[in-house]
Amino acid sequence: MTNFARDEFDRVPEVSSRQGVHRAVSAPSRPKLWPILSVGIGALAVGLVAFFLLPQLGFQPAIAPPPAAAAATSTASASPTAASSASATPSASESAPASASESASPSALEPATSETVARAAVDKSQPVAIFNGTLTSGLAGRVGATVQSDGWVLGEVANWQGAPQQQSVIFYSDAAHRANAEALSALLNIPTLVESADFPTPVAVVLGPGYQ
Repeated sequence: MTNFARDEFDRVPEVSSRQGVHRAVSAPSRPKLWPILSVGIGALAVGLVAFFLLPQLGFQPAIAPPPAAAAATSTASASPTAASSASATPSASESAPASASESASPSALEPATSETVARAAVDKSQPVAIFNGTLTSGLAGRVGATVQSDGWVLGEVANWQGAPQQQSVIFYSDAAHRANAEALSALLNIPTLVESADFPTPVAVVLGPGYQ
């Protein structure tokens, strides 16, 4: 034992807990992981539901084709259109001449022949007048002889006293005598026919310059 007097530090408490400036060492805090785990589990559940449930409900994801495939598809779709338009163009160009050739009758393109005139109501008993509108002497007589030798009744044969003619013309009085005019057109090789009631005969032939 020491000879020093006892003081407050010599009093030892019965309780062993620390007093004064001593502090208990706290355990290090750990991050709480349960919020992150709950979010991950929820996202996984949504993904599974979308993967298995949406296809059954008819929702299909729109998948864009690759650029090369899209270009090939557009080219293939444009090719039949161009081919169809190209095939339609020759058909249209071919049908136009065909329709034009069908619409044009042979009588409009060629002089009247004896076969076509024979099918018409040709009446050679109707008189035909012959007028010479040229400076060739005796031309009306020669043409009149040709007409008469073909079986026609010859009417007046004289020089033309009307307005000067630029070409040979066959005049007929009305539609009933057009067949006679067409027959004379084939016989005399005069393609110009004019309907006129200014002549005393149903059909009159006026010979113009250049007629031989």
